[in-house]
Amino acid sequence: MKLPEVRGTLTAGRALSDLTWLRVGGPAEWLFQPADEADLASFLKALPPEVPVFPMGVGSNLIVRDGGIRGVVVRLGRGFNGIEISGNLITAGAAALDAQVARRAVAAGLDLTFLRTIPGSIGGAVRMNAGCYGAYVADHLREAVAISRAGERVVLGPKDLQFSYRQSQLPPEWVLVSATFEAISADPQELEAKMADQVAKRDASQPIKERSAGSTFRNPAGFSSTGRADDVQDLKAWKVIDAAGMRGARLGGAQMSEKHSNFLINAGGATAADLEGLGEEVRKRVLLTSGIRLEWEIMRVGEILDEAHDK
Repeated sequence: MKLPEVRGTLTAGRALSDLTWLRVGGPAEWLFQPADEADLASFLKALPPEVPVFPMGVGSNLIVRDGGIRGVVVRLGRGFNGIEISGNLITAGAAALDAQVARRAVAAGLDLTFLRTIPGSIGGAVRMNAGCYGAYVADHLREAVAISRAGERVVLGPKDLQFSYRQSQLPPEWVLVSATFEAISADPQELEAKMADQVAKRDASQPIKERSAGSTFRNPAGFSSTGRADDVQDLKAWKVIDAAGMRGARLGGAQMSEKHSNFLINAGGATAADLEGLGEEVRKRVLLTSGIRLEWEIMRVGEILDEAHDK
């Protein structure tokens, strides 16, 4: 397959396991790292429409299956990670890390503290309406800019994205390139203290030193943790996983964390099949014990290895 000329980097058969937090998965048929927005737009415009496109962030919320990903994986890097602040507006490139955006906003006296403990980059945060401590991207987003699969630059408002719990209606092959947020002003020192408290709570309850992809399943209640003492716990994913006896459960090199049972970790040598298989076993047990059908929060993409070899 002949692909369009690019100014960025286009690599055939690029391994993806080292680009995901779980460190598993097969290669991308092609990995495209565009030089800038114009390079991305011209490439997508010229790319044959039958070639699949998968936009990939920093791989913090992703299982790439062992057979890899067909078509073109687009991964943004330098040129897409700038952060600009004007008044109460913060504009960040899609490749900017959530934590870095939070820190820059706080330094300017703007409250985007909820982004500090969300793993990943702004593109992924917008796509999945990331949130914690009772705040979501939907609460702050003013607009986002994406390049459509046809190579057109599209400006999207919150109504266009139709945010809901842990998701948006952004077309799967569109590539987000930037987002603008609005935040209230506050004293930077108070915001620093608030952010430090949230980080301390996360570190105390989550397996941050393990290879994980953040929360594995969405909370059945359909809302994020508020961090308050009166936060209702009965319909949190970890609670129903515990009730099903799956805290610490293992399959091959995959394990449900002992520290936080809604975290799926690569305990050493796990395959994507181990991780996804354990997650599916958790879903089955929770359905049997609680009558609740857990929904994956981690995105699973690509080909199952046997499927890939059979075709």
